[in-house]
Amino acid sequence: MLFQKVTILGVGLLGGSLGLAIKQRRLAVTTAGYVRRSASVAECKQFAVVDNPTRDIKQAVADSDLVVLCTPLSRMRILTEEMLPALKPGAIVTDVGSVKGSVVADIELLIADAGGHFIGSHPMAGGERMGVSASRTDLFENAVCVVTPSAKSNAAALCKVEEFWRAVGMRVLKMSPELHDELVSRSSHLPHVIAAELANYVLSPTHPKEQAMLCATGFRDVTRIASGSPEMWRDIAMANREKLSTVLGVLIEDLQEFQRALDGQDAKVIEEFFVTAKKRRDTWRSEAGGN
Repeated sequence: MLFQKVTILGVGLLGGSLGLAIKQRRLAVTTAGYVRRSASVAECKQFAVVDNPTRDIKQAVADSDLVVLCTPLSRMRILTEEMLPALKPGAIVTDVGSVKGSVVADIELLIADAGGHFIGSHPMAGGERMGVSASRTDLFENAVCVVTPSAKSNAAALCKVEEFWRAVGMRVLKMSPELHDELVSRSSHLPHVIAAELANYVLSPTHPKEQAMLCATGFRDVTRIASGSPEMWRDIAMANREKLSTVLGVLIEDLQEFQRALDGQDAKVIEEFFVTAKKRRDTWRSEAGGN
């Protein structure tokens, strides 16, 4: 056992899957889960994702060795402030947020002042389905978890958090919150904006009704992530807005360059666009195990 008690604040897809993984791998003697609705308590019991689901955040956090924030980014500071009176001295707090700079800035000092240790984390796993019913024991297996310590991070707590994510089957990378946010703005946040815009544009009711019938496998694959939580992605876009705006500007410039090649009937430039994309993706798949 790594911990006597682990508490998950927010038991949806990620929180529920984490609870299942902890139980399956016997990483804690007991798990608690905080949820906002009575119906969510019932769901947690139905799918047995945690041992003790509750709507009482202080009860959930009391005596916990590790607390994992699995809520939307906009709720993390609020819940942190609510749980602090019950936080055990020396407890470790981490999170699953897709943006790290703002989370570290909002939470680290609060937890330190309460006698705990905060280490930012981003397990890069998930799916377009939401809720406890979508939880899977293998969600984190072989995926990457980025851990983002700051200059103030406790070394022992950092090692414990890294050990925890490895114990649920993840490959751990360590980098600064700032570098993390720059990299995911391109590889995670930008693709979601593109998928959402494709869904908005192509499936707009202003197009002929036959349009949707001509959306086949390629369209389905490219837009799959547009079915993710709008609340979560609103928070991500707002929290990483500066870096996301920058990469959007670069993408728009690249697309305009492609548009100019089309207008100029420059077959060589158009072919090179697709050749380069294929080479880069094929290399990524072979070297990094991408899909």
